[in-house]
Amino acid sequence: MLTAHEAQRGATLIEFLIAFSILGILVATAVPSFRDWIVNSQVRTAADTINSGLQLARTEAVRRNTRVSWTLANSAGGSWRVTVPDTGATIQSRSGNEGTANALVTSTQNDIVFNGVGWVTPTPGAAIQINVSNPDAGACQSAGGGGGPIRCLRLLVGAGGQVRMCDPALGSAAAAAC
Repeated sequence: MLTAHEAQRGATLIEFLIAFSILGILVATAVPSFRDWIVNSQVRTAADTINSGLQLARTEAVRRNTRVSWTLANSAGGSWRVTVPDTGATIQSRSGNEGTANALVTSTQNDIVFNGVGWVTPTPGAAIQINVSNPDAGACQSAGGGGGPIRCLRLLVGAGGQVRMCDPALGSAAAAAC
């Protein structure tokens, strides 16, 4: 003779409804965090590729012992190109549609030229700032911990050609602060 426990097979409709309700609640709480993670990844990717492009331009200027230019071609997505101004030759270019179309890049100077020793020419009065954000997804985080959900980044290019990526939301005591 079978006991009541041995005779039951599968799950009841109520058990399925409870399981799906719990799963729905978990998904509903995870989706906003996942969206913020995706947006922050796009901002980070755009900043990383701009950093790589600037480093490439400086390295090629020193290697070729000539002027090499990094140009922000389009602020939407951060399209840029590295060229040799004297010959017009393109060394490398990147389209903003390559994974970071939602990023917005603003710069205090859209054309940065490195000379044969790796310095910025003409010498800027202050560090050139390149800001990467995503205004469609919300405001940037601020230094006091307030602001929006987006972790915006900034690249600084000094007169000596040094390129540094920093986080404007960090306090001045942090190494990655601007």
